[in-house]
Amino acid sequence: MNARSLRCNPNRLAIAMVLLAVCTASGCGTTRTSNTARTATEQLLISDAVDRTVQQINFKVLAGENVFFDTAQMGDVVDKGYLISCMRQHLLASGCVMKEKREDATYIIEPRVGVIGTDNHDLMFGIPAFSVPQLATGSVIPSSVPEIAFAKRRDQMGVAKIAVFAYRRETGEPVWQSGMAMNKSTANDIWLFGAGPFQKGTIYDETRFAGIEKKKDEDANAKAPVEVEAEAVFASAPPQIQHRAPSGVVQASAELPLDQGGGPPVLPPPARPIAEAPKPVEGGEDPATTAG
Repeated sequence: MNARSLRCNPNRLAIAMVLLAVCTASGCGTTRTSNTARTATEQLLISDAVDRTVQQINFKVLAGENVFFDTAQMGDVVDKGYLISCMRQHLLASGCVMKEKREDATYIIEPRVGVIGTDNHDLMFGIPAFSVPQLATGSVIPSSVPEIAFAKRRDQMGVAKIAVFAYRRETGEPVWQSGMAMNKSTANDIWLFGAGPFQKGTIYDETRFAGIEKKKDEDANAKAPVEVEAEAVFASAPPQIQHRAPSGVVQASAELPLDQGGGPPVLPPPARPIAEAPKPVEGGEDPATTAG
């Protein structure tokens, strides 16, 4: 009896292994992944460069004035929608009164964009990938040798160059110009003996290793000026909005300067204050409609 059981056990074991393999195969699954047409790093570089450039422009000279933001000259600018929204937000944060119709505004603000784009530079210490010629059919020699990098670096940069000027709608007289504002954003990836990337740059808060970010220590008592990318509640907001503002949101007023830092010099306004600029001639035509 025992000998017969021993002879049958190997067969039962084989059958059990086959059934287990079938069950395992039937339970397999796949995960589908996809990428956007533009990488997240590229979009971060452009948006960060735009933010840094726009907040250099001093719209305070037009605070309290009715303005119309004319975007007709922007053309096919990269991320045009983001740039327009960023500049409109900066105008409001500087105290300007936005008008949706040209005829309702006292001053016309017209921007122009010199550059919005990205660039990159790669540097590698090691053996680059190369192809191996095949001497005979069926050769065991591989057709190509992969890259062997001891150290590798990739530097990416986003650049934005913007200028703005304003004129009186009725007369076309110049009122103000911002001068040229330009800034850049960076992203740097480094690999050492195959380990990496070690990531740093203006689009990252801290140096990262393969996407893992170290949390930044922040001073709870430190106060920073209101910037374009910072959420803020202004003094002109209704009381119910001010009371509902969550903790950490900057309480600001239209008189708080948005940029305390450096940046390109801003040309002074005309010799006469805007309020004392020549008034439009009665019955005159809009120069914007007759120009050209």
